[in-house]
Amino acid sequence: MNMTSILLAVAIVGGTGAVIGILLGIAGERFAVEVDEKEIAIRECLPGNNCGGCGFPGCDGLAAAIARKEAPVNGCPVGGTSCAQAISAIIGVEAEETVPMTAYVKCAGTCEKAQDNYAYIGVEDCRLALNNPGGGAKACTYGCTGFGNCKKVCPFGAIDIVDGIAVVNPKQCKSCGKCIAACPRKLIELVPVDAVCRVTCSSKDRGMDVKKVCQAGCIGCGLCARNCPSDAILVEQNVAHIDQEKCIRCGACKEKCPVKIIL
Repeated sequence: MNMTSILLAVAIVGGTGAVIGILLGIAGERFAVEVDEKEIAIRECLPGNNCGGCGFPGCDGLAAAIARKEAPVNGCPVGGTSCAQAISAIIGVEAEETVPMTAYVKCAGTCEKAQDNYAYIGVEDCRLALNNPGGGAKACTYGCTGFGNCKKVCPFGAIDIVDGIAVVNPKQCKSCGKCIAACPRKLIELVPVDAVCRVTCSSKDRGMDVKKVCQAGCIGCGLCARNCPSDAILVEQNVAHIDQEKCIRCGACKEKCPVKIIL
């Protein structure tokens, strides 16, 4: 191969590369997606946990929705008030007051208080355990299985399994809601951090049946509801429910509860 052939080959390759580069540059300019500067600024305010607690696909999705005014400035449950205020300054709207929330497990059936029908030996997974006889080893078919599916999905390490039931640390909980989706028995709900009155049971069985399997179960007697001065308690399907928006935190329900399952 002579020098002329080599130079020709280099020229062809170089020319081809230059043409491709020019075409790519033109295509990049023509098909470039415009980025909303507000969206970028909002994204920088978000914590970046990508937990999905806001209902959007991660922080990028929420930032885009807020920029388009399709989501509220306080849409991030993890960021809290400070995050909402920073975003409101970018959008130019007043941030609504946010109430700090925490996940709460409506079960107090610890190993000492709740009975077991048999000893379970197998995969420690709440959903799989429900496929066993009686819906699991615990005699109460509404109680926490204690295998920690909620703990496994919590990105903030806010849940521990203590004495056979899941317990949430409100100081670490960011109310993302992942634990709620993970619990097959729907025992977890979000309540205000300062909600001092909470029912620690989810059993829908009659009182006499509840007492047979757990010492910490609601018997549906209704004393809490009858003595609540703000009508914040409703006994439905044999278990008490507290409307936290109506609750005035007087503690009358706790004092009147005969089985002491209201905290």
